[in-house]
Amino acid sequence: SFANVSAFSTEDGLVLVDTGSLPLARTIHGLLRGWTDERLNTAVYSHGHIDHVFGVPVFEEEATAEGWAPPRVIAHEALPHRFDRYILTNGWNTVVNQRQFQIPNLRWPTEYRYPDETYRDHHTLEVGGETFELHHAKGETDDHTWTWVPARKVLCCGDLFIWASPNAGNPQKVQRFPREWAAALRQMLTLDAELLLPGHGMPIVGADRVREALTDTADLLESLHDQALALMNQGAKLDDLIHTV
Repeated sequence: SFANVSAFSTEDGLVLVDTGSLPLARTIHGLLRGWTDERLNTAVYSHGHIDHVFGVPVFEEEATAEGWAPPRVIAHEALPHRFDRYILTNGWNTVVNQRQFQIPNLRWPTEYRYPDETYRDHHTLEVGGETFELHHAKGETDDHTWTWVPARKVLCCGDLFIWASPNAGNPQKVQRFPREWAAALRQMLTLDAELLLPGHGMPIVGADRVREALTDTADLLESLHDQALALMNQGAKLDDLIHTV
């Protein structure tokens, strides 16, 4: 699915953390239906990038056809502003993403499924006897949510971990937040999670391996931030940073 979709079965239906991209929404729905026929109760957007937020309408169609209650969507309060900006700058986003991903026929979406509920710092979600703790963080985006499921010791971190060097800076995109990103990873370390479900790539199983992944990524981000800041404060030029850090 390119961007991962994490599904939790509860006594009152499914909880999804992320929902996939527009081209793959029906594929993801079909895969989930091969596992369970439970209705979608709640979807949590980890952030507003378009590979994570386009699966809900397929479940809404199903809910209407089956006479089920419609699903709700929860996200950080900054996420609707991202969707507004994407609509306003549709042409620009088409051009820069065609360039970045080398997809000449890419067309940036103009319609989005906005969240029904938003939160600011943290939010506790109860569904079917399960607790899902939502936490805001700045990282690859300003609207990121990481989700902790304490009874299962499962951590869904969105794109705060992606099995690649963190996408903490991109000259054609809006500001990213490496320092706050590292701080969020350090906060996650206190949980002793036993299963990490990342925004991209394979799950990480085992508390030691989860700890290693979070620590290594935080160390890298802090090093890049501190080196770059030190050179900036010395008056170095951008080209010097690129070839020195």
